[in-house]
Amino acid sequence: MHAYIARRLLLMIPTLFGIMVISFAIVQFAPGGPVERVIAQLQGSDVGATARFTGGGGDGMGGGQGGGFDGSGQTTSTYRGAQGLDPAFIAELERQFGFDKPAHERFALMMWNYIRLDFGKSYFRDISVLELIKEKLPVSISLGLWMMLISYAISIPLGVRKAVRDGTAFDWWTSAVVIVGYAIPGFLFAILLIVLFAGGSFWQIFPLRGLWSEQYATMPFLEWVTNPAAIADYFWHIALPVTAMAIGAFATTTLLTKNSFLDEIRKQYVLTARMKGLSERQVLYGHVFRNAMLIVIAGFPGAFISAFFTGALLIETIFSLDGLGLLSFESIVNRDYPVVFATLFIFSLLGLVVNLISDLAYVWIDPRIDFETREV
Repeated sequence: MHAYIARRLLLMIPTLFGIMVISFAIVQFAPGGPVERVIAQLQGSDVGATARFTGGGGDGMGGGQGGGFDGSGQTTSTYRGAQGLDPAFIAELERQFGFDKPAHERFALMMWNYIRLDFGKSYFRDISVLELIKEKLPVSISLGLWMMLISYAISIPLGVRKAVRDGTAFDWWTSAVVIVGYAIPGFLFAILLIVLFAGGSFWQIFPLRGLWSEQYATMPFLEWVTNPAAIADYFWHIALPVTAMAIGAFATTTLLTKNSFLDEIRKQYVLTARMKGLSERQVLYGHVFRNAMLIVIAGFPGAFISAFFTGALLIETIFSLDGLGLLSFESIVNRDYPVVFATLFIFSLLGLVVNLISDLAYVWIDPRIDFETREV
């Protein structure tokens, strides 16, 4: 097992490197860039993040697109909107953003900094990337963690019940409800919840923005967790967004649990346990549960970690929540490359580590599994 873990850890290095190389190369061909954004701001034509989808040519991460003067004294910069600006000013912008170096040098410097856990600062927010992620995490944790807990709390008991009553009316109508819930987009359900319960057209029960009311927003954490009113206010605020995200989240786990239990219930050892006189509950939870839940429980580490970094752009936008989903979107559209690449590096590394932990969870739950020999 130690050799398997060592191989997986070593494999993470080229995998992570490949992800960063491909992403960096794609950005070279993307229109627009931080230099062009600064120029647009100076000339009053930068109208915000969502208006930049159709941006034209620009610097991307290509660098080297400087300015100059032609024979008539006009600026020859290839940046859109740079005509009339001092080429020395354009060159200074390129130096400030690091685009005065070739692409391969910028990539090598970026990876060297990431290896040393130096993720730099945002181009446009004057804050380090790690501080920016830390600032947005409360929203993402609130959405992801509670959605995961609700999903598992519903999916596992419901899946077990459906397996025990397979083929009955209960199984049929619950399957229909689960599939319909899975088919409804979360953002449409969010709009429905706002219309019904957030003052849209019917009842004004829940607030429409933020995680806390103003009086609790700056409260220290230790004071907050010991204040029942603050905790109640927190759940009052997240009720609608978490419900909108969770409506279809439990479908896959429910059906997976049901199918796993059905496979185990039909095996010989279950028949033997029943012949010994054990009750159905003893058979189900004393013998079947551990084997049937292998796949579900082994996937829990990945679900738990991803809950802390869940980015739900549309849900965050609809409910005015400033989390990682909105941060990622704005960083990409605004060409805030330190945030884009640092978050990509961090989340990719976490994903690779969590995949390894999930594989090891199989062995911890069922020692018969041996990844060294690829046999069970």
